[in-house]
Amino acid sequence: MSDVFFTDMNVDRSQNLLKKLEKLIDKAGLGTIDFEDKFVAIKIHFGEPGNMAYIRPNYARVVVDYIKERGGKPFLTDCNTLYPGKRRNAIDHLYAAWENGFTETTVGCPVIIADGLKGTDEEFIKINKELVEDAKIGKAIADADIIVSITHFKGHESTGFGGTLKNIGMGSGSYSGKMEQHQEGKPVVIESECIGCKACIQECAHGAITIVNGKARIDLKKCVGCGRCVGRCIRAAIDVPDYSHNDDLCKKIAEYTYATLLNKPNFHISLAMDISPYCDCYSKNHPAILPNVGFFASFDPVAIDVAAADMCNKQHAMKGSKLDGLEHGHEHEHDHFHLLHPSTNWEVQVEHAEKIGLGSTKYKLIEVK
Repeated sequence: MSDVFFTDMNVDRSQNLLKKLEKLIDKAGLGTIDFEDKFVAIKIHFGEPGNMAYIRPNYARVVVDYIKERGGKPFLTDCNTLYPGKRRNAIDHLYAAWENGFTETTVGCPVIIADGLKGTDEEFIKINKELVEDAKIGKAIADADIIVSITHFKGHESTGFGGTLKNIGMGSGSYSGKMEQHQEGKPVVIESECIGCKACIQECAHGAITIVNGKARIDLKKCVGCGRCVGRCIRAAIDVPDYSHNDDLCKKIAEYTYATLLNKPNFHISLAMDISPYCDCYSKNHPAILPNVGFFASFDPVAIDVAAADMCNKQHAMKGSKLDGLEHGHEHEHDHFHLLHPSTNWEVQVEHAEKIGLGSTKYKLIEVK
């Protein structure tokens, strides 16, 4: 059973949320890591510009300052994306980070795109697990001495929720690493629903979608299975027919997390606030599906995800959100993330992570006032 430390988002005259976060990470034991002269990769998601649910840089600054005060050399980092947008190469990715407030001035440390200019700077890490033999990890993350993750906990269309494992496993994969994780699940077009609006074409980074006789058509040889077109289609005309591939994706994410953290001190922070229904990779966000829950911290990347999910599932849906009205009379009415994304099963991710020795699904929640 792992310790997971938690603090809610209530404040008084003597403290604010930044001070509460600092107190939380201190009580959770971040200071017990030897940071002196160590390179510390702080794995974070900078948010796709236009999306306003991402973690504010102020929270990252708290962690950066805490590590620098103990002699560490921190840098904020993420890897490039598979899909179109402002984070597909290091130049645009840095501009996106700056646009969202992540500059050396605001966060107090460099921002480094871990897999380089075009997503090809990678380290092959041999793990020989069930689905992954050699994980392709962004070089700067692989070269770091210590890994600290800061995660925005939220819903996710392929994994149920996006938590610490998703942030580290998918986020630390190079371009080829992300392709390896996504490649099993290929979407198809439901022609009776397709209106040929071409929105899916704009979302595809691999030229896999064309319009034929007024309907979208996907070339499965070019498709990498990233699923962006599924989320983009306003008519729900694109779907993945074999949902077991989502389970494989969850397992690969766990195995990539294992590779990223292998033989390195690591610590994890999860902020369950502005809990959006979809990933921060979209250039927009829907209203929060749940009330703000609080901050979590732990040395265990599995336990922190389970604790955050459990706490979220105790909340009631926000009125007018994507989750509103889905709770009652459904067999999964107490699992918000399954209700929101019925084709996903987030338990697969944490259970597989536990199986391969990454952490424990059992935890002790310790509240920090």
